[in-house]
Parts: sequence; structure tokens; C-alpha cells
Amino acid sequence: MKKIIYLFFAVSLFFSCKKNDFVSFSGKIDNKVSDSIVVANPQKGYSKTIKVNDDGTFKDTLKVDDGLFSLFDGKNSAIAYFRNGDEITMNMNANDVIQSISFAGKGAAESNFLSVTSQNQIDFNKGIRAMLELPKPEFDSKLNTYVSDFTSRLDKKTDLDTAFVAMQKKNIGFLETQLTKMHDEKLYFKKVLAKGNPSPKFSKYETPERKPYSLEDFKGKFVYIDVWATWCPPCLAQIPFLQKLEEEYKGKNIEFVSISIDKRDDYFTWNDMVEEKNLGGIQLFANEDLSFTNAYQINDIPRFILIDPDGNIVDSDAPRPSDPKLKALFTENGI
Repeated sequence: MKKIIYLFFAVSLFFSCKKNDFVSFSGKIDNKVSDSIVVANPQKGYSKTIKVNDDGTFKDTLKVDDGLFSLFDGKNSAIAYFRNGDEITMNMNANDVIQSISFAGKGAAESNFLSVTSQNQIDFNKGIRAMLELPKPEFDSKLNTYVSDFTSRLDKKTDLDTAFVAMQKKNIGFLETQLTKMHDEKLYFKKVLAKGNPSPKFSKYETPERKPYSLEDFKGKFVYIDVWATWCPPCLAQIPFLQKLEEEYKGKNIEFVSISIDKRDDYFTWNDMVEEKNLGGIQLFANEDLSFTNAYQINDIPRFILIDPDGNIVDSDAPRPSDPKLKALFTENGI
């Protein structure tokens, strides 16, 4: 009998000490807007709908891979961090989720950190557009302050999961890198690609007939340049508008030049498309020479550029042929 009792005690102890392999998630939503809340992580293919009772309360268990999860009540969204074994309670007011949401219980520290981050980001994001226009010292100061505050808040939280901390440091580093890159590009556009500055040049780009052209060959005329590729759907969508524009401005003091940045292996695909679609203007193949596109900081295509008869920049990011603003730009410059 004693052996049976000891065995029962051992089994009970095993189960009482075993870590739950699920998340216990409960809480209350004041002023609820729907009868359910969806917990999802699209990257991991996870989604579960939890029923919300008439009084706003809910309770369920989630079997998850550790990580970030979106919470959506049909109108509002928030973010939480779940690990199997957590026992988290969430409370929020659907009328003001950002300010009201809070988490409690085992494993709630990460989600509360994310809630504060979301609040801070709202104000920060509102000022990003203006911040990108600042001189570099002022931009660096504002960005450094935000990153330092974030990192300091993260380091002070000693109860955070190490994987979560690593993820947050990676995210803030990515944000810092991206904003710095965007600001550098803005400065480059203002200084190097400003209206009136000499345009970067291309040299010996060839037509399908192998005739070479350089930018200097168009001196004395305005040049409207289309940087495109055969594999780019938005580029192809602009072709009918460009063809119509070329016809409308035939005989005017403007040259329409299309520069393909297709890979060298796709030369014949480009050549065939020029013929099949009866592409007009002057069609050129860059042949993997990136000097012109790099000088214009072209990261997305199609990209359109307008250059004046003296070879100076009119607009380094001109309107597309489908945009009525393009004709206004032409008129403004006497074309």
C-alpha cells in the first residue's frame, strides 16, 4: 500500500511541476465592438478566434510558437508576446485601445513593454515626415534620443525574455538604419539632384539596332527619361500613356528616352518587346551599367526624369505619363 501511495505522490508531483504547453489567455474588453477577438501570427500561419461574452469577458488557451501576435477585435488592433506556459490577462477599453490596454499575470512583461512602445511610436511617427527634412545634426539628435530612450527602457526591464530583448534590439537597429538611409537620400536629392543641377550622365547605351546614345546627344532638347524593365508590371502599365504622350508632343522640343535596366541575359526579351509593342521614342538598353541609376538613387521603377536642353535637372522624380501633373510640368517649362 505504501508503494502505491508513493507512486501516486510521484505522479502527482510530476504533473504539478510540468510546464503547461499552452498559453492561458483571458481578460475583459470594455465597450466591446464585436463578439470575438482574433489572435494571429500570419508569418507562422497561426490564427485563433476567441469568443467574447456579452459582458466583455473572454477566456481560452492557445498553443503557440513563442513570438509576437496581433490581437484584433474587428475594429482595433494591438500586439502581444506569447509563450507556452504564460498565464496572461488582458484588459482594455475598445474606445481607446492604445491608452487603456494592459496585461497582467505570468509572462505579461513583454506585452506591457510593447504597449508602451506603441504609445511612444504614435507621437514619433507623426513627426517622421518633418524629421526627415531636418539638417543632419538635428535629425541625428532626434533619432538618437528616441533610440536611446527605447534601449534604456529595454535594459531596465530585468524580467523580459532574452529572445524578446534580442528581437527588440534588432528591430530598433533596423528602424535606425532605415530612417538614416531615408534621410541620407533626402539630403542627396536636395544637394545633388536639385532642380538646376547638372544631370548625372549615361554613355553609350544602345538601341535595338545597336546605335549608341549618350545623354550629351540630346543637348538642345528637353529629355523625358523612363527607367523601366520588361519584368515590371507598373512599368508596363505606363506604356500606353507614354505612347499617347509621345504622339501628342511629336515635333515639340522634347525627346522621349526609355532606358531598360533588364539583365544582360534578358536582352532579347527586351528587344522583342520593343518590336512587339511598337515602343516609340528612343529605346535604350543599359546593359547592366548601373552608374546612371545609382547616381539618381533609383531603387524603384518605373522612374521618370525630366532634363532641360542644357543638360540640367528639371525634376529628378518627375510625374508618370498617366499623371495629369506631367503635362502641367511640360507647360510650365515651355514644352
